[in-house]
Amino acid sequence: MATLKLEIVTAESPVYSGEVDIVIAPGVMGQFTILPHHAAFMTMLEPGELCVRQSGEEMFIAISGGFLEVLDNKVVVLADSAERADDIDAARAQAAKQRAEEQLKHPGVGADLASAEAALRRSLARLKVAEKRRRKERRPS
Repeated sequence: MATLKLEIVTAESPVYSGEVDIVIAPGVMGQFTILPHHAAFMTMLEPGELCVRQSGEEMFIAISGGFLEVLDNKVVVLADSAERADDIDAARAQAAKQRAEEQLKHPGVGADLASAEAALRRSLARLKVAEKRRRKERRPS
């Protein structure tokens, strides 16, 4: 089966590099799938869940936006931030979600609603990815 090269990097460090079968990403126009030999393109990413399938196994990564480029059977994700499911602290993500929701419900003087909305989207993406990890751990082998 044909594969494609995937690299996920943030300003801090590389997050993932390897051969994969499928990449499913949250684009600004909606979720999209990249298969081997996909046409070249570049797009912005929304905060959300990046799903990578390799040999029947799925890996989930929460990203907070960035860019994705497909060129010559290689996908490069330049993410603002990216966390693998195993690295997400669900309690911290839940607390961030609650803080963002409070800011949106009760904006104070000089409140930055756009920042609160972005924080809410990021925390929801992290919680969604963390929940998939928990479901996977509960499945019988």
